[in-house]
Amino acid sequence: MFSILWIPVTLAAAAAQTARNAMQHHLTAGLGTLGATQVRFLYGLPFAALFLLVISMVEGVSPPAPNRAFLLYTVWGALAQIAATALMLAAMRLRSFTVAITYIKTEPIQVAIFAWLVLGERLPLLGWMAVCVATAGVIVMSRPTPSTAPSAAPWWPAMLGLLSGAAFALASVGFRGAILALETGSPLLRASTSLTWGLALQALVMSIGLLIWHREALFGSFRVWKASLFAGFMGAFASQCWFLAFALTSVANVRTLGLVEVLFAQVASRRLFSQALQTRERIGLILVVAGVALLVGMVLR
Repeated sequence: MFSILWIPVTLAAAAAQTARNAMQHHLTAGLGTLGATQVRFLYGLPFAALFLLVISMVEGVSPPAPNRAFLLYTVWGALAQIAATALMLAAMRLRSFTVAITYIKTEPIQVAIFAWLVLGERLPLLGWMAVCVATAGVIVMSRPTPSTAPSAAPWWPAMLGLLSGAAFALASVGFRGAILALETGSPLLRASTSLTWGLALQALVMSIGLLIWHREALFGSFRVWKASLFAGFMGAFASQCWFLAFALTSVANVRTLGLVEVLFAQVASRRLFSQALQTRERIGLILVVAGVALLVGMVLR
């Protein structure tokens, strides 16, 4: 029943994340990067809790009780995602941020490695080919052109990018582990339970951190609560879809198919900003599509 459901769920997650990113970009102008990032957790939490309540009522069962493994994996995933975001923001503050973003996009390969080492999820040869081809496509699209590449050696932003990609990969593996650790409930209920616990921890950590070091970013989101609320809803919806996909299949499958987000972003850019694709971007898109096609073909055969 669930063998291919993860495919449309992942596509929905990628589309919702594209919309959320656009909303967060709009909020960044007034709240700054940290303030806009905090919106994702603080304003997403009430919607995640609401999703969990509705799912629990519809299914007629209580959310599964947390156990030690679940709590450890949830803390792992939540803190790794915060660390990944912080590393990404640090990289993007450098002049060579395009180099950093290129290395962040190695996340699917790192996810496949960490999922194998931690969860024992082994990809077949065709799966590894799909991961590598799709990741190569994103890297080709992301690499800076000679005119925009920095003259200095970009080893520092590259290192930050690799670490950020690794932290994002560890976050995905942690959340997948948390979902699998729950002993009862449907995939949807276990995914929603994991999301709510994860967002609660992230909202708490981010709010305390901003209250201590950047109060203006925290209180600024309260002044634009309507826009923050909508961004929080889209973030919670995207995360709900990601977590459900994690509950249905291996995390490497989900994060590789999730690279279609770059296709959605390109469509949005062309529609909103009338931006023409460069040759390098066309080649990258072809590779991403080829990698995704390999992955879907492997699942459907």
